[in-house]
Amino acid sequence: MAIVRGDLRISNSLAENTIRPFAVGRRAWLFADTSRGGHASATCYSLIETAKANGLEPAAYIHHVLERIATADTLEALLPWNARLASVAKKKTKHG
Repeated sequence: MAIVRGDLRISNSLAENTIRPFAVGRRAWLFADTSRGGHASATCYSLIETAKANGLEPAAYIHHVLERIATADTLEALLPWNARLASVAKKKTKHG
């Protein structure tokens, strides 16, 4: 018997929209000079998309991480759901 969950989305459009920048940038990444460069690019995209998924302004979150990475006890402490990011949270607009 299947369990019915009304809170889950049937569509995967949210996931598809999240990975769209990777699909669009695929051609440009073919010309990354080294595998380390490709890895660095993927790491940056991962940080940006993780910040977005957690409702944070990506540039402010990356600034937050770069300011604290040298003194952090663990890298996990810098993840958006573990760090104190009240000053980094995305500002609400008039419409939402």
